[in-house]
Amino acid sequence: MKMISKPAHPTGFPVLRVLILVTGLALAACAWYAFSHWLHPDSDVTWFPPTSSCDLHAEPCSATLGELGRITLHVQSDGRIDALEALPLEVAVDGVNATQVEVDFIGRDMDLGLHRFALSADSPGHFHGQGQVGICTQNIMPWRARVILETAEGKVGSWFDFDVIRS
Repeated sequence: MKMISKPAHPTGFPVLRVLILVTGLALAACAWYAFSHWLHPDSDVTWFPPTSSCDLHAEPCSATLGELGRITLHVQSDGRIDALEALPLEVAVDGVNATQVEVDFIGRDMDLGLHRFALSADSPGHFHGQGQVGICTQNIMPWRARVILETAEGKVGSWFDFDVIRS
């Protein structure tokens, strides 16, 4: 009786292994996305929408934090906020006793990561520091500057939208 042995390794393309690998990578990406939003550090911030629109490129922007007070963000630029340039930031806080102030730059239409910059107090109610907008992947990149105040009652904040034109 003649015995036929199977080859140790199949000679065809390993389609099943590739599909398993692609599925595993897709599940890992979905899990990362879900956990990054679930564990996001600003989930405990009470947000107040901006009270009016303004051009952050040209002037300071202000927002009312309900009955608490008011914040003003000033990005010192030469009339244009550019990607990857150091931006002097100033935040004035009126009516709120803030112990810490942070400014985030986040992409409005796509997740570009967290660009959070802590500011230093130079006088009561006045904070300063530097920040930077990330690289633009589109000709016109929509950004949001979020100002977060740490207070004795918790975190409060507001935001200001602006666009960066790729140069």
